[in-house]
Amino acid sequence: MESARQILSIILQIPPIDPSTSLRTAFLLHLTNDVLSSIPGYPPHPQSLPELLDWLDDLDQAWVSVLQAQVWDPVAGTGIDLIIDARDAAAGVRSSPVTQTERTRLKSLLVGGAASLEEWLAGLTDTVAGDGDGDGEEEDVESMLGRLGVQDGFDELFSRTLDEIGGLGGLVVDPVGLVGRCE
Repeated sequence: MESARQILSIILQIPPIDPSTSLRTAFLLHLTNDVLSSIPGYPPHPQSLPELLDWLDDLDQAWVSVLQAQVWDPVAGTGIDLIIDARDAAAGVRSSPVTQTERTRLKSLLVGGAASLEEWLAGLTDTVAGDGDGDGEEEDVESMLGRLGVQDGFDELFSRTLDEIGGLGGLVVDPVGLVGRCE
């Protein structure tokens, strides 16, 4: 996780000022994809779950900062509003928002990554649930996470970023209502 933290720190140092704004978003999308698809490649260990949740929380905070076009404050570990004065704005200094395509890709990465993590954690229940009595009872993922004290962290996984993205998941297309309208 330490290497991923360093990479995240470097990405967040890219200013949210064009033309660098899209570079910061592209790099963070790439890191998010790499991390979320790599975690299930390692065997889950109960003692490493708090550190993993801490890193995923850092990633969540980073995404909120990027989505709000904020400058990253590494000391506070949070975003600070970007202020472009009138003189700089007149000179063409600006910050473009994250595109709808990038937001959709991000939401897909986060939802798919969370599902992969849940499947990955299911493998942990076999290891942790064994109490040596041989009764064959398996603990479900939620019970195991609650017992380990990390259930809330997994319940809130990427909640700030998904809240910031907004209603992308709420769009419902009714094909019946569209019949006869596309002529």
